[in-house]
Amino acid sequence: MLFNSLTFVVFFVLVTGTYWTLRSWEARKNLLLVASYIFYGAWNPPFALLLFATTTLDFWLGDRIAAVPPAARRGWLVASVTVNLSMLGFFKYGNFLLENFQWLLGRVGVAYQPPHLDIFLPIGISFYTFHSLSYTLDVYRGATQPTRSLRDFLLAVSFFPQLVAGPIVRAADFLPQCAAPPVPRPGRFGWGLLLMTLGLFEKIVLADTLVAGSADAIFSYGGPLASLDAWTGVLAFSSQIFFDFSGYSTCAIGAALCLGFELKDNFRFPYGAVGISDFWRRWHISLSTFLRDYLYIPLGGNRTGPWRAVLNLVIVMFLGGLWHGAAWTFVVWGLLHGLCLAVEHALRNLYKNIQWTMTRGGQLLLSALTYLTVCFAWVFFRAADFPTAARLIRAMIGLFPHGDAILSTREIIQVGCVTAGLLLAHWNMRDTSIEAAVARLPRSLLLTLWTLMLCAIILTQGNGHAFIYFQF
Repeated sequence: MLFNSLTFVVFFVLVTGTYWTLRSWEARKNLLLVASYIFYGAWNPPFALLLFATTTLDFWLGDRIAAVPPAARRGWLVASVTVNLSMLGFFKYGNFLLENFQWLLGRVGVAYQPPHLDIFLPIGISFYTFHSLSYTLDVYRGATQPTRSLRDFLLAVSFFPQLVAGPIVRAADFLPQCAAPPVPRPGRFGWGLLLMTLGLFEKIVLADTLVAGSADAIFSYGGPLASLDAWTGVLAFSSQIFFDFSGYSTCAIGAALCLGFELKDNFRFPYGAVGISDFWRRWHISLSTFLRDYLYIPLGGNRTGPWRAVLNLVIVMFLGGLWHGAAWTFVVWGLLHGLCLAVEHALRNLYKNIQWTMTRGGQLLLSALTYLTVCFAWVFFRAADFPTAARLIRAMIGLFPHGDAILSTREIIQVGCVTAGLLLAHWNMRDTSIEAAVARLPRSLLLTLWTLMLCAIILTQGNGHAFIYFQF
């Protein structure tokens, strides 16, 4: 059930309308739980049973972690981590691991033909695995108390706005909101609807209609490309993935607000970042903070010396890349970000308080360099394989002087305008928020912009493209 579908609109209207007509808070939560499992089961009903089983197990393990003496807690936590990551590993990385095992055996002269596991990846498994795992980790750390309500925990993990593509919502943030019915706040429902409209506008109009075609054409082309076309395709993808994923997160946050729940922001104008570390404080914030709190800090963070801190950064980004997909191109993407973070960390230790980096011009220059670095890494994220990535990079640096120009002038101008608008908006709003920006708008202008977004969504609706992060 896609957010950008009439089916979801009808589903959301029915669920929201029924939700607010019920007087009992327990009945409302029961409705949301049933609706969430219907939402997920619409993709593939058997996988709803998998979601229920893993969530129920973590509920029980969380109770065991809290009940046993501190010395025995680690074993129960290991059980939770093992089960969750084994399930994720089997469905997401089973064939990938077998293929690489076959390759390694081939290098030493052993011919081995592994069985092909015809595995269908449960949609959103990477997200709901982290939703559930955060509970046992937080109970173990003492950051939250175990809940006594299985229903509330099932709802925390399966809450349909954020179930299949985030943001990654920790049980410690969601469960307290289940304790009592939401207190009505003036304008919250309208703000939620506005965020949903903005998110759909980002996805349907900006991502799918204006830039996706150019990105797909460039990354699927098998021949040598002209440098301008290669850069246009990469810039198009940089806009597409932001509008697509930010659009989903914005829809999820808006839908949750309409139901009285608050989810944390997942994006904070990342293309206005100054440095890769700043980029990860702004991009997919729920994932970057998850990796920081549950992996980077337990590894020692930056408390174990500069070299170990650099190694920790690379390890975290390596696993962050692998989390995104079972392919070595994702690993390279993660390692590129890890190496950039390591270099940035080292430079900050060597060169402190350099005045020109604090000026507006210096910040703008560093932001442009950050964006170009991110775009370079996006090549590996989007490319289907290394030959495609290598061909694009060669075209970008001008090694194909007679490469093919496959994009029309209109497409190049269109991508250029979208990219320029996106960068300008992120740079100007990097120190503020959408809420603050909207609050400054005259009411008449806000209503006009809202109406224009709705009209654009209606006029361009129909392709039904799934959100990019559904595959993760």
